[in-house]
Amino acid sequence: MAEYRLGVDVGGTHTDLVLANPATGELLIEKVQSTPSNPSIAVLDGILRLLARGIGPDEIDFFSHGTTVTTNALLEMKGAKIGLLITKGFRAIQEVQSQAREGNQFELKFRRPKALVPQRLTHEIGGRVGYTGDEVDPLQEDDIRNAVMALRDEGVMSFAVCYIFSFMNPAHEQRTAAIIRQEMPGAFVSLSSDVLSRIREWPRMSTTLLNAYLEPVLTRYCADLDEGLDKADIRTPRRFLMQSNGGVMPLGATAGGGRTVRTLLSGPAAGVQASGYVLGEQQGWSHIVTMDMGGTSCDIAFIQNGKPLEVTEGNIADRRLDVPAFDISTISAGGGTIARVNAANFMSVGPDSAGAEPGPVCYGKGGERPTITDADLVCGYLNPGHLLGGETTLDRSAAEAAIHKTIATPMGLTVAEAAAGIGRLINARMADEIRVGAAKKVIDLSEFTLVPFGGAGPVHAVMVADDLGIRRVLVPPNPGAFSALGLLCSDVVHDYIRSEVRDIKDLPPDHAETSFKALEDQAAGDLAGEGLGDQDRDYIRELDLRYAGQGYEIRTPLDGLETSPVTAAGLDQIEERFHQLHLSLHGHEARDQEIELVSYRVRVRVPVPKQALPEIAPRGDAPPPSLSSRQITFDGRKHFEAPVYARDDLTFAPLTGPLIIEQFDSTTVLPPGWTATLDKYGNIVVEKG
Repeated sequence: MAEYRLGVDVGGTHTDLVLANPATGELLIEKVQSTPSNPSIAVLDGILRLLARGIGPDEIDFFSHGTTVTTNALLEMKGAKIGLLITKGFRAIQEVQSQAREGNQFELKFRRPKALVPQRLTHEIGGRVGYTGDEVDPLQEDDIRNAVMALRDEGVMSFAVCYIFSFMNPAHEQRTAAIIRQEMPGAFVSLSSDVLSRIREWPRMSTTLLNAYLEPVLTRYCADLDEGLDKADIRTPRRFLMQSNGGVMPLGATAGGGRTVRTLLSGPAAGVQASGYVLGEQQGWSHIVTMDMGGTSCDIAFIQNGKPLEVTEGNIADRRLDVPAFDISTISAGGGTIARVNAANFMSVGPDSAGAEPGPVCYGKGGERPTITDADLVCGYLNPGHLLGGETTLDRSAAEAAIHKTIATPMGLTVAEAAAGIGRLINARMADEIRVGAAKKVIDLSEFTLVPFGGAGPVHAVMVADDLGIRRVLVPPNPGAFSALGLLCSDVVHDYIRSEVRDIKDLPPDHAETSFKALEDQAAGDLAGEGLGDQDRDYIRELDLRYAGQGYEIRTPLDGLETSPVTAAGLDQIEERFHQLHLSLHGHEARDQEIELVSYRVRVRVPVPKQALPEIAPRGDAPPPSLSSRQITFDGRKHFEAPVYARDDLTFAPLTGPLIIEQFDSTTVLPPGWTATLDKYGNIVVEKG
């Protein structure tokens, strides 16, 4: 009996499924319409389609899932009603925040987003822990009980607890959680000492509030999904959920423990993980820009030396979130992004999207405003009868009529010119996002390969690369389901942090070792609770360091140093590594300055069998036959008769644009001056010239 591994990625428009047979390397792909009202419906619909192809439910031995449930709940402000318990005297933290303009500091009209917890649902609790971790004032338990009763009467079922210096001593927060659960069994409780046990009060509070706001949403969703898998007779206990850091966690681990916020980039992270593992680690593509263009958005990430870039601080929907995550930027540039003419009679696209319901005009499901997909269809890039292998037909006449009415007529353009203009605008937006991201990271794009995926990515990628001066584009074998493949390329990963600010020269090696061991013991306990206690694992140690007086720190990895156990020589090596990192990141170092330890970090990684792309069978060197030809345009004025090829028919012979390559889950478009070649892994490598 085969032991299949299933990856499922839920997007704004489509839900993608990849079923892999590790023994043979065979991949089965399914793509179904997403169901925004309850995403689990589309997941289970796709699974039933796979089972209908002759796969037994007992043959599915592994299930991994990437979701946008928490992201969408935050963007649409559909999280839980929450209450906040804070140390007496600190109720203004949520109002003051960091006193900075998050994002663009030069935005004169900057407005903070609406607070997740109004002041009437914020309660101060007596008792205090000092900066050393010692109790200064005892916890006032009556304050907690009174607050819980008042919040319960307000309809609150999820609590955020954020006490001052709880990262040094979590006892007060832990006792508070116990009292809340005594008074309100079944309540959701997020402790800042669990969610983010580190210094800086506002980032810790913001991250905890986000966890409390979203945990009920994700817990209900995972419970529905678990129930649906059981009903489908998929009984494997190996059920995982993708995290923002590129690792997975057991589906049941979302209930409690402060991990919900670690899924806010769950869906986009899967595609980046696939690029880093399959293309970077397995195939040797060292420098990659990923461009994940789906139905509602486009996600951009960078991979250097085969490793995705990470961040530990960031913002999502203008809200502070400080957890380890892939460095992904998201813009409103998807197939469903809506085009219009603004008040100044200029064309604009986004930020709103037609999504899955009603979708683009050409879907015939009630959409009235033209989208990127409608423009692509009018420009000739898409086959009206080929979407999803012919399961979905596209109405070109309806798309032309919508563009004519909404864009072309007000601007005095032909329909072709208006459609091409929509495409050029969205391409410029994606190119600008990549260009700005590269500049911030001091990246030379001429050394990078653009890797598009998502259903719409390969349609636009070569044009985006042309704008950026990138001379190579790589389209993986199943770009429309590439993120789902990434779910089968991920280990179980958990991150832990604990702050302790002190001069590293005064740090005893045995104290540092004890601090690391405490985090590793916590990780071991969590793995045991998740049923992974007997699994092999790796512990990765890091320190957050800074020069004394700096307001930021650098995440300093300890791999390759004498730090397990920590030794005096190892601490000297850590200092030297920090100096070098500071020099490489900021262009200078300050060896005469004291170095401060800010936080200990531990990442535990439990290896999971991963899916790689095997080499394809020889295809020969003779050019493949074309299926047909289609008129396409890139500017609305000049038209080309472009041959159309089936991806499955491609050989190792180079093909020069303009041309179109069609497959079940996506379409690749080549303008003139670009040449496509199939490599030994089945990737389409497109190069200029």
